[in-house]
Amino acid sequence: MEQHQGELPWRGWELDFAELRRGGWRPMAFNEFVVKIHGRCNLACDYCYMYEMADQSWRSKPKAMSRQVFLDACRMIKAHAFEFSLPSLDLVFHGGEPLLVGTRDLEYFARTAREILEPTVQVNLGIQTNGVLIDDEVLRICDRWKIQIGVSLDGGELEHDRHRLDRQGRGSYARVVAGLEQLLTPQSRHLFSGLLCTIDVANDPVRTYEAMLLFEPPAVDFLLPHANWSAPPPGQASNTSETPYADWLITIFDRWYSAPQQETQVRLFGDIVQLLLGGQAISETVGLAPIRLAVIETDGSLEQVDELKSAFDGAARIPVRGNGNPLDLALEDPSIVARQIGAAALSDTCLACPIHTVCGGGHYVHRYREGSGFRNPSVYCADLTKLITHIESRVRADLEAAIAASRAKNDTLG
Repeated sequence: MEQHQGELPWRGWELDFAELRRGGWRPMAFNEFVVKIHGRCNLACDYCYMYEMADQSWRSKPKAMSRQVFLDACRMIKAHAFEFSLPSLDLVFHGGEPLLVGTRDLEYFARTAREILEPTVQVNLGIQTNGVLIDDEVLRICDRWKIQIGVSLDGGELEHDRHRLDRQGRGSYARVVAGLEQLLTPQSRHLFSGLLCTIDVANDPVRTYEAMLLFEPPAVDFLLPHANWSAPPPGQASNTSETPYADWLITIFDRWYSAPQQETQVRLFGDIVQLLLGGQAISETVGLAPIRLAVIETDGSLEQVDELKSAFDGAARIPVRGNGNPLDLALEDPSIVARQIGAAALSDTCLACPIHTVCGGGHYVHRYREGSGFRNPSVYCADLTKLITHIESRVRADLEAAIAASRAKNDTLG
């Protein structure tokens, strides 16, 4: 098979893979599925990894997923779930903009997913949308079929409309807010799963965070812009030791952590705290947990996470090898194995770092360097180190204070 330079994690991967198998390692079944029910978008966000970066494969794929392709995908997922005795799985409708499929197909997809899969496995349905097309009929369908709704919002109007424009160059904030207001009515609020924000360090961090809090989200995700050593983050050279993204996130962390009561969950911060305390976190951004996510494109083809499209053309592709259920076969593909073996996939630089079990090398996508693949530290290494160290110092200080207070109380009682 022809491969892009650096596509595999490192040279000699097949030998490493064989050694892992001999040592008793086995892959873990997929339990999260991103299903691309529509492959186009009604916005033109300038940072979009799907349309604006290296991989332009969307151009050759169907605009929307057909009902037959979706039916086949559900049957494939069902067989995979049965083979590996999965108790539950997440299925997220995605795009492009998934609501472009229209309400009839949305209802068909939701009903079909539950009818086919639920005799075998519990299904948690979700949808990730830009929010512009949320209306009463969409909410009726999501309520009937128990679909949790995540919305992309980059802060207030100033912050959001810096990048999230439509194809006529107009800001989308007002339309997203209109959709959110319908979602947040008393009869629909239970469907709201949270907000997703792509970081722009040109935006004021506290202003961005507090603009999102206005909608009382149950959770907030802050995403680092998808970048790598060959295509550095906005405003940052690849060889810099500056930490603009850590500085931005630390400002929000201090605001979030010092609040008198929890205003929302911030998944990145919660995951880091959990890992620092010796727990586990299922995250692509930090930690060493196996990634168990597969993407099903509008044509039914199987891919890795979309973010890989920011690295090079074909980076997300999973080649078909052999006969059988494509999901079962994909578990043996080097690109999947590399994301399930934890520390064994890290670079020597990462393994020598004392916080590598918390950082996890950062998001796999951000490790890419043309010519050497993904076995590198994250291009955000300095940012992640500073952020994790800051959070650790805050949490440690509070734990030590709590322990001292407990001892003083015991001494008084004794």
